[in-house]
Amino acid sequence: MIRRPRRAAHVVAQLVRFGWLEAKACAFAVAIVAGLALSTLVPLPVNRFDALAVYGVAVTLLFWFAGWDDRADTATILWFHLVGLGFELVKVTIGSWHYPDPGLLTIAGVPVFAGFMYAAVGSYVCRAWHLLDLRLGGYRPVATALVAVAVYANFLTSGWLVDVRSALAVLLVYVTTGTRVYFTVGAVRYRMPLIVSFVLIAVFLWIAENVSTFLGAWVYPHQAQSWQPVHLSKLWAWALLICVSFVLVASGRWRRSEPWPRG
Repeated sequence: MIRRPRRAAHVVAQLVRFGWLEAKACAFAVAIVAGLALSTLVPLPVNRFDALAVYGVAVTLLFWFAGWDDRADTATILWFHLVGLGFELVKVTIGSWHYPDPGLLTIAGVPVFAGFMYAAVGSYVCRAWHLLDLRLGGYRPVATALVAVAVYANFLTSGWLVDVRSALAVLLVYVTTGTRVYFTVGAVRYRMPLIVSFVLIAVFLWIAENVSTFLGAWVYPHQAQSWQPVHLSKLWAWALLICVSFVLVASGRWRRSEPWPRG
């Protein structure tokens, strides 16, 4: 009876520590969303998306020069930006969504700023890796990377070829079965199935996507007349795309020969 209050206090303290670390990991994403929100409130002398593109570059440089992201992390974030822009170019072309008044800093109807929203995901994964001291157990880098490539290719081609994301979801669960993420909060080491972390991150990204579309960042066809919540089916799309994001970051850690626990 005496230990229960202490145990409860420890659990609460750990949750607070974990929440704080997650908030720090999301700093880049929060900055991007905050800029998006401010652009709807503050009068701007230039097109909104052009201003946001400049803002995104400034935030990226700030995080680099302040030492919050190292050179490798910044390179990974820029790679995310390019991968995201490639994805956007295809999806906007086939009408999956569109950008209202994209401005001058635009490629085929896609504002350059759009890449920063994908960069925000990359920044989160990189920063979480450092802050939570992430390690992987039972990770199959080649098999997981092949599934990630197939997921990205399927999202690019699903507009005119057969969409096999359901089969890829099953395959992803298969190749990550037995893969665990080890992370540290305070002085305690925890572990979680990798696929569970994908789903949890996808939930938060779905919430962020609802906020972003509400702020007019982009418009889905069902939101053309008035804003409506993003379909729940996007949760599974985000879970699959998180696999792509994770592999991009993990491959860098693997190349730098970080230890991979066996158990």
